[in-house]
Amino acid sequence: MFDEKVLQCFLYKQLQLYPEPVAETLKEAEDFLEECMAVVVNSVKEVWEFFEEEGVDMEGADEDGILEADEVFEVGDGRYLIVEG
Repeated sequence: MFDEKVLQCFLYKQLQLYPEPVAETLKEAEDFLEECMAVVVNSVKEVWEFFEEEGVDMEGADEDGILEADEVFEVGDGRYLIVEG
């Protein structure tokens, strides 16, 4: 479900959401992301749509603000990993 680029991104940036590492290997990262039902989206618009569908209050937020949410990890190839903490 999650390719290596997404898993590497999570391993590298996981401390933006958690106070200590929750995974140390690609397999642990994959298991963790599957367990917490993380999703990968292909654009900022899809990040916005995800938060709207989840009922997250985004009043006053703009694209930059939503991308700064701790739950949003920029993969680096135009995709975003969203991990509900």
